[in-house]
Amino acid sequence: MIDIHSHVLHGLDDGPASLEQSLELARLAVQEGISTIIATPHHRKGSYYNPAQTVETAVSLLQEQLVRHQIPLTICSGQEIHTHPQWLDDLYANQLLTLNGSSYILIEFPSSKLPERVEEIFHELSIRHLTAVIAHPERNKEIAEQPDKLLKLIEYGALAQVTSHSITGYFGPQVRSVALELCRRNLIHFIASDAHDAVRRPFHLQRAYGIVTEKLGGDYVKYYQHNAESLLKDRSFEIWRPVRQVRRSFFFTQLPRFFRRNRSL
Repeated sequence: MIDIHSHVLHGLDDGPASLEQSLELARLAVQEGISTIIATPHHRKGSYYNPAQTVETAVSLLQEQLVRHQIPLTICSGQEIHTHPQWLDDLYANQLLTLNGSSYILIEFPSSKLPERVEEIFHELSIRHLTAVIAHPERNKEIAEQPDKLLKLIEYGALAQVTSHSITGYFGPQVRSVALELCRRNLIHFIASDAHDAVRRPFHLQRAYGIVTEKLGGDYVKYYQHNAESLLKDRSFEIWRPVRQVRRSFFFTQLPRFFRRNRSL
């Protein structure tokens, strides 16, 4: 498995506090069947400031330790970039990292609402041939209350990633319900762990995939895993057509499942 969103690097944010804790998290990843992790420390969220060079150095050092301790796991560079007033300056100053050097970039919204002029963010990214991957939209209050707002962002060209712990119920039944509903409506393109530590927030990707299989079917798991592999290799991929909500009682229009995103890489 491939995990495109995790906080495995120590000492950079609210992830592991020490190298030993990072290694413990890495061992758990291998036990779960994860072969590659994209390290995505918070950038510009509160006091967390992790520009590109800081992250790349930390990834290189952790990979050396993984080899030394014979832990068969590959770590790649990325960031979880909080939307902030300086984000455009950081973009043009080459302080932002895409996911594993691809054309996909992980964006985090505030938990309470969507950023102002969010369409402008996606427009600026598209100018540079970058595709935004929205981190855990199920935990954004505005999207949770009005999922069609996420659909609109996808129509602008964004993709979305749900957190494994949202599906397993760690964040409560309401978030779990929203996460599964977004999956059911084809508004989610990836499942990732957003792992922070080995105790409270480990990976739980296998558990999440098992629940998705039970609730929605195995095709969804194959879809999410294929998309993660395509992202890692910087390939475009076929995405499922979003399903529009007709009314609050969750009756949906029937639409063809697939449409092809045309995107130059």
